[in-house]
Amino acid sequence: MSNASEIFSADELYLFSEGTYFRAYEKFGAHAAVRQGVAGSTFAVWAPNARSVSVVGDFNGWNRDTHSLRSCGDAGVWEGFIPGVGPGAVYKYCVRSHHHGYETLRADPFAAFSEVPPLTASRVWDLEPYEWNDGEWMRKRGKANAHDAPVSIYEVHLGSWRRKPEENARPLTYRELATELVAYCAEMEFTHVELLPVMEHPFSGSWGYQPLGFFSVTSRFGTPQDFMFLVDALHAAGIGVILDWVPGHFPTDEHGLGYFDGTHLYEHADPRQGLHQDWGTYVFNFGRPEVVSFLISSAHFWLEKYHIDGIRVDAVASILYLDYSRKEGEWVPNKFGGRENLEGIEFLKKLNISVYERYPDVMMCAEESTAWPMVSRPTYLGGLGFGYKWNMGWMNDVLSYFTKDPIHRAYHHHNLTFGLLYAFQENFILPFSHDEVVHGKRSMLDKMPGDPWQRFANLRALYGFMYGHPGKKLLFMGGEFGQWSEWNCDASLDWNLLDHSLHRGLKQWVRDLNRLLRNERGLHTLDVDWHGFSWIDCSDHLHSLLAFVRHGSNPMDDVVCVLNFTPVPRFNYRVGVPHSGYWEELLNSDSFFYGGSDLGNNGGVTAEPLPAHQYGQSISIVVPPLGVVFFRRMRGA
Repeated sequence: MSNASEIFSADELYLFSEGTYFRAYEKFGAHAAVRQGVAGSTFAVWAPNARSVSVVGDFNGWNRDTHSLRSCGDAGVWEGFIPGVGPGAVYKYCVRSHHHGYETLRADPFAAFSEVPPLTASRVWDLEPYEWNDGEWMRKRGKANAHDAPVSIYEVHLGSWRRKPEENARPLTYRELATELVAYCAEMEFTHVELLPVMEHPFSGSWGYQPLGFFSVTSRFGTPQDFMFLVDALHAAGIGVILDWVPGHFPTDEHGLGYFDGTHLYEHADPRQGLHQDWGTYVFNFGRPEVVSFLISSAHFWLEKYHIDGIRVDAVASILYLDYSRKEGEWVPNKFGGRENLEGIEFLKKLNISVYERYPDVMMCAEESTAWPMVSRPTYLGGLGFGYKWNMGWMNDVLSYFTKDPIHRAYHHHNLTFGLLYAFQENFILPFSHDEVVHGKRSMLDKMPGDPWQRFANLRALYGFMYGHPGKKLLFMGGEFGQWSEWNCDASLDWNLLDHSLHRGLKQWVRDLNRLLRNERGLHTLDVDWHGFSWIDCSDHLHSLLAFVRHGSNPMDDVVCVLNFTPVPRFNYRVGVPHSGYWEELLNSDSFFYGGSDLGNNGGVTAEPLPAHQYGQSISIVVPPLGVVFFRRMRGA
């Protein structure tokens, strides 16, 4: 009997085994098919050390011997066709190993859909019957994702953004989110949303960061088509969609990938390589080509099937370093004796090359917490090939500064200025993410010192500094209106806070910052270019003041930003500016509309021929307490 595959071509099996088959989702898993006029589904799974594999499910009474798959030979792939099995059918694989009589039931690693947790079986599902309406967005999205585009990202955990209190506080469904979340993001003028992982995961408390369904959108909020509807609605509103994606590790649940065929197939056998001590999870074996095909196929899958506009790769440092979060003697050096994970590095490069080759208009973002060089530089220059990198150093320095009482800030001025020494070494995203508002770190508002008025003023100043600073912007949900409590993944945000004027004012401030970012080319077109920034004054630490210019490609795009991080207003404060004429006050965080004391500059000031700083002209302005003011020379003036 021939062991030639009826599903895969010989080339496809070869490429999968070589680690270069990035459309594996088209053949692996369960797919509708017709054989000799009979409708059913094909099944294919990788289990090279299995003695036998069968499909069990609700269609055969979970009988482990009824529907056996056949081996395709050296590739380690098992396949078969089961008539009468169609979308909605629940199934698992019964894997019997050559080793020690091992037998187990496993969810399908390539399943397109899954049961609602805590149930763990896979579901046969057809992803095709959805009619996309985002053709115009898809044609133009490269412009929205470009390095010179205004990018402000709203980071969202779908299960806790908003809940239905009248229905036992249940989370919103994908289709409800397509109405409520989309309308909110459009109102707030965010350019993108970033979703915490939507890949199926057994434990809700992991927030999705311990996934097992690398091709399966979580069934907690609806079907795959419902999720497509949400993405479609965001695109209709002109909002890009970024997904968090976790290729570094996976949980040890019995129905998952660990010890899949009676051997350590997806993970390393040596716990010094294969077990992540912090999270109690397995580490993927990036040295196994089939694992590379599996993971990169997952990334391509979300971009193709769900029209996703970007992927944020989680915990990149844990992929780069063999000794990540390990003590001496708890890790295995590479072949040169170093701590770099050579296979992990090659995996990341191959991932980015393949994605940008096929989808050149998307964003590949790295959450990388170390000083690894050239994360967001092309691989042909020696980089990892990402498009963007989260600026974790900037975030830590800035939050350290803002949590201090203003009376002490003069001694920590470098926390604000140091980031400009390396601001253009990478293509940075400035993140105030979910990680900063959990585990005792307190909410963004609660981090701020002072009485309630000062806390809100501090937070408005912090966001003003963020939006003036080079780099794309990211803010976790709740931060935009001043959530008091830490984020709780099992409860809704405290939307009732918007009954209070200071919270409404903060929300309006963030919306107006987003609008300013969109409208002012000086604030975004040279975000990743050192020509886009110059200091006016970075040394006034005694008054905790900063002044700088953001430049666009046209001198008329210049935006001057002046920031006061003390509660003392500064009157007649002279600031050098690059042009003569009338300078409009574009935005003032101390405005009455945002909950401030309403100290400002009456709409603008005229530059005088008095040299200041490095310029031949200057403006004399009011810098409000704990305030940020933006100016631009009036066009035509």
